[in-house]
Formats: sequence, C-alpha cells, structure tokens
Amino acid sequence: MPHDDAIVSTVPVRDLEFTVVSRTARSGSGDVAVLLHGFPETSASWSAVAALLADAGISSVAPDQRGYSAGARPGSISDYRLPELVADVVGLCDALDLPKVHLVGHDWGAIVAWAVAAAHPERLHSLTAVSVPHPAAFAWARENDPDQRERSGYLTYFATPAEPEKAFLADNALALRLGFGDAVPPEAVEQHLDVLSAPGALTAALNWYRAMPLDTHDIADVAVPTTFIWSTDDIAITGAGPARCAQHVSGPYRYIEVADGTHWIPEEFPQVVADAIIEQVGAASSGISS
Repeated sequence: MPHDDAIVSTVPVRDLEFTVVSRTARSGSGDVAVLLHGFPETSASWSAVAALLADAGISSVAPDQRGYSAGARPGSISDYRLPELVADVVGLCDALDLPKVHLVGHDWGAIVAWAVAAAHPERLHSLTAVSVPHPAAFAWARENDPDQRERSGYLTYFATPAEPEKAFLADNALALRLGFGDAVPPEAVEQHLDVLSAPGALTAALNWYRAMPLDTHDIADVAVPTTFIWSTDDIAITGAGPARCAQHVSGPYRYIEVADGTHWIPEEFPQVVADAIIEQVGAASSGISS
C-alpha cells in the first residue's frame, strides 16, 4: 500500500478514469512533479521518490497509466498509440488544474515524458527522464549498436499476440518476479502484480508495445530543462543511446550516470532521482532554467 501521507483517488480524463496516487507537501514552493511509471510497474514504483520529494516540499502526482488503471483500459491496440498516452498526461494535468509541472518518467514513462516535452513544452517547468534516452537517440542505438539491437529483441516478443501474457503470468508470475530481481522491494512487486494480474490488465500493458508499429515515434528535440539518468548495468539499455541523448535537447541539459545500478532506478536509487528533481525545481524557482 502507499505511504500513509498518500491519497489514492480516481481522476476522470478523456472518458477514462485513472487511479492516481498524490502526495501534497505540507510546505514548499507549490511545485508539483508528475511521475510516469514504465512496464511492468505501476505508480507504486514512485513511492520512495515521492516521499523524498514531499519531505523536500514538492508535491507529486503518480498515475497508473492507460491500461494499468482499471477504468482506463480500452480494448483496441490503436488506443495505446503514443499520441493517446501523451494526451492522457496533458488531460490529467488539466483535470487537476496543473498548468505547468515538473514531468518525470521511467522506462515507457520516460518515452511518454519525452514526447510530452517535445509537443507541449509550455506545460513543463522541466523534464527528468530515467533509463530511456530521447526516442531518437534510442532508435539510433537500436539501428547502429549491435549490443543494443540484441538487447532490444524483447520488443518484438512483447508485441506478439497472447504468448507474452501466458509466459509472464505462469507459475505465479515467476518471470516478472525474476525480472525485478532484488532491486525492487517485495511489497512494490506485489502491488505491481496485483494490478497486472487483473483480467485484461497485462494485455493492455503489452498493447503499448503492440501499438509501436503504428507510430512513427518521430519525436522532436526537447527545449525544456532536462535531466537524464541512466545506470551502467541496465539490462535493456546500453550506453550508446544515452551518449547521444544530449544531441536531442536544445535546452539546459544534465546527464547523471549511476554506476552499477539496474534498470529499476526509481526504486533502487530513489535519492538520486529525488535529488535530480529537487535540483530542477530549485533552478526553475530561481529563474535559472525557466
């Protein structure tokens, strides 16, 4: 369950209903961080980061994204195209009366966050992307780096019909549990699996991958102040994409490399992520990066 200071609510957005975990800082600047999770996780992946942000005076909003929220689980693969995921984030901010936020994303959440920053820079004070670099840099790495091309083979498998669901949920979701390793706290793993084991939930989550061929992923360079965080032992992302990430950010840019960290940075190194967001909030508040 979320920490005691967390409020779980349902927020209507674009004819869907999203489960949202929010934490309101008791004092601070009034800045809000919107935290977007990846696969196969939920808003629970941000629990430790959000608690640290609240202690620093920064409120946060962490939705269970499209397919993960029980009330936001449309049935068509095309419903999970990137423009729909981007519109969900903008719509959520509108519903919560948040004209401008600090946007943070990990894994698939990072891809959505990059796309929001490119398409709607006026809605962001800053962007903090974790693990996955700018999609253009990641695409270059998949095409030009043999190691990244090999590691990205899972993308094709995840997009196949039906088979991934069977494999992931077999033996009490053993494959998913092994994927998290020791980096993700057991209580968070159970929260993720509680959501993904609901009827239709895992198929909806995998539809993000199945919708990829329907998208060009032609995402423009980002002009908002951006921090990118990557860990050297990420099993899915080699260093080739992160090395080119700066080429796709025209605004202030900071790169943080976590030595010997896994793919699950928000849960394994929450202080690193929180400190990066806190720095962005401070810069925006002082006018350095606004």
